[in-house]
Amino acid sequence: MSSSENVCVLERQIFDFLGYQWAPILANFVHIIIVILGLFGTIQYRPRYITGYAVWLVLWVTWNVFVICFYLEAGDLSKETDLILTFNISMHRSWWMENGPGCMVTSVTPAPDWAPEDHRYITVSGCFLEYQYIEVAHSSLQIVLALAGFIYACYVVRCITEEEDSFDFIGGFDSYGYQGPQKTSHLQLQPMYMQIPLDNN
Repeated sequence: MSSSENVCVLERQIFDFLGYQWAPILANFVHIIIVILGLFGTIQYRPRYITGYAVWLVLWVTWNVFVICFYLEAGDLSKETDLILTFNISMHRSWWMENGPGCMVTSVTPAPDWAPEDHRYITVSGCFLEYQYIEVAHSSLQIVLALAGFIYACYVVRCITEEEDSFDFIGGFDSYGYQGPQKTSHLQLQPMYMQIPLDNN
């Protein structure tokens, strides 16, 4: 499960980098690190690592639900707001906005006065699927994988805990308490022969 999570989040990370989406980039990076730690905890039988991974998955699901609400403009959220996903560093938006399936990008000249000099002003048309729905599909896939990973993490922690509880330490425990190993002698008794001189008289 961790391998598929890493592949999906790496794919998402690439497109977030191309779109200069700094908040998702940071969240994806933390998620990759936590998934690696969770995988390490599974291999090394470290329940604390796996528990931490499960807790992070709850936060990861919350983040992806927020992203879905953001692009679907639920409540007062608006996908036109630059501050949330780019930390107001740039005016870039989702990479899929210009590069979605079937999208035709047309440069508008002259650019409006409010447009920055280092940015081009464009119009996008003809998209088979709007970019916000592609972003929603990415987040939905992450939620499904996170839920499956959470169930798997809980199962592994339970198995490790039960194995530790039933493990037999140094001969086991009984109702009378622990009894230390008994000392045994390694000396082997050998018969002794004595020669008694015979008196000829």
